[in-house]
Amino acid sequence: MRDFRTLVVWQRAHRLTLDVYDVTKGFPPEERFGLASQLRRSAVSVGSNIAEGCGRPGPTEFRRFLGIAMSSACEVEYQIMLCIDLHLVPGERGDDLLAAVREVKRMLTGLLARLTSPDTLLADR
Repeated sequence: MRDFRTLVVWQRAHRLTLDVYDVTKGFPPEERFGLASQLRRSAVSVGSNIAEGCGRPGPTEFRRFLGIAMSSACEVEYQIMLCIDLHLVPGERGDDLLAAVREVKRMLTGLLARLTSPDTLLADR
């Protein structure tokens, strides 16, 4: 079992989630149960799946949850792009959020690559 709080990728995903919550506070009331809610759930899912994967035995399960976290990060990226296009998030703030989610995706990709190395696969048996 790993301590998810020590993973820099989880720390960045958590920061992204806090930023998403902050920016969606300013959404119009009609988006409270729409895009704001969906964006928040997607952002929470990234860090949650990293954390859950850390609690699973073996690299195979960890990889599976990192893959789910990556899917959620892709969802967050699209939703931020949509928010920018709908003028719900100002351009510069949106650009910062996009940069943050893309960094999380790069970090997840790197971690997944390390966990897929032959040495890790042998340890999984």
